[in-house]
Amino acid sequence: MSIVSILKTSPETINEDYNHLMQLAEYKDHLSKENNTILKLNLSWTLFYPACSTPPWQLKGVLKTLNDDNYQNVVAVENQTVVTHPWKGAYLNKWLPLLKEHEIEFQPLTNVEWIRYQPKSDTMAMDEIFNEILIPKMFKDANVIHFPTVKTHGHTTTTGAMKNAFGGLIPKYRHHAHKKIHEILVDLLSIQQEIHSGIFAVMDGCICGDGAGPRTMDPYEGNVILASQDQVAIDAVAAKIMGFDPLKIDYIKMAHDKGLGMGDVDQIEIRGLEDTDFGKMNFGFQTKKSPVITWDQRLRKKTMGVNWLHQFLFNSPVFKTFIFASEFYHDRLWYPRTGKKNIDEFKKSEWGDLFDKYEYGPFPEFKEVKEWDPY
Repeated sequence: MSIVSILKTSPETINEDYNHLMQLAEYKDHLSKENNTILKLNLSWTLFYPACSTPPWQLKGVLKTLNDDNYQNVVAVENQTVVTHPWKGAYLNKWLPLLKEHEIEFQPLTNVEWIRYQPKSDTMAMDEIFNEILIPKMFKDANVIHFPTVKTHGHTTTTGAMKNAFGGLIPKYRHHAHKKIHEILVDLLSIQQEIHSGIFAVMDGCICGDGAGPRTMDPYEGNVILASQDQVAIDAVAAKIMGFDPLKIDYIKMAHDKGLGMGDVDQIEIRGLEDTDFGKMNFGFQTKKSPVITWDQRLRKKTMGVNWLHQFLFNSPVFKTFIFASEFYHDRLWYPRTGKKNIDEFKKSEWGDLFDKYEYGPFPEFKEVKEWDPY
């Protein structure tokens, strides 16, 4: 039976709780110390916004646990998208001092070697959407720990451990996957199970995101953290906590039906909470769509059957217009107005006070990340 550990937590106990959480989920049974361990962080926005990306206490809790249990050869990674920058995001989300403290390298995936990979099982959409499947060479035979947060997503209803692989196994042009996003997430989980020696996820719901995720959300104080080896199960449990029926979310249902994990919450062993307490958890979230996601979906859907027009809009320099529109809306319009107000409210909370106690550290010196062709 799949195991998902869940703990209620607080800023005073968060470090110890992450250790307890991972032990409850028997993480050492799934991640061999003999192999390299990749920490796949989550950067949904270069700018800091509550619940959007991996918070510093999540990273600190896992790093301390790995250090206490004597894990060696650990590296932290994150990718670039057409609207995010890994080094700037790592700085603004306060990851770098924590990694330096534990002598762990931060490695943007734009600057590593990618190799062709032929999946052993049939794919649902990867072959159709991408001319070739590429994976970072360093991922082969390595452990991976995913660092998602509990939040909604305009493309996929919810997002979590399975979606976190989206940023690790597809280069910068992964926005093309939005055409069949649910199928792509299932394909990526299947590929992960082929290439990784062990897979584990810790999910932070201390501050969750409701509404128009994965960026323009309403922060919600959930005070909960989750962990599991089963990526489908942890996403299903998180979806249930948010207030959704997991088996009505396509990517969870598809992965469940393919035997890649357990999507039926009734068949998952919950550790850390009593069944009655878990049964009562319902944050009542509702997924909304930002204008950027709304228009992305409309244009992709309306042009799907007109190949020349679809190629013109999404596979040519015309796409730069969409990139500019997304950056303008998120960074220059929504963030200075609504976003800053929400951050100010967050800063008044105990979690906001904890965030302020972490250091940014010096702004990193780096060679500009390799430019991926997004078309």
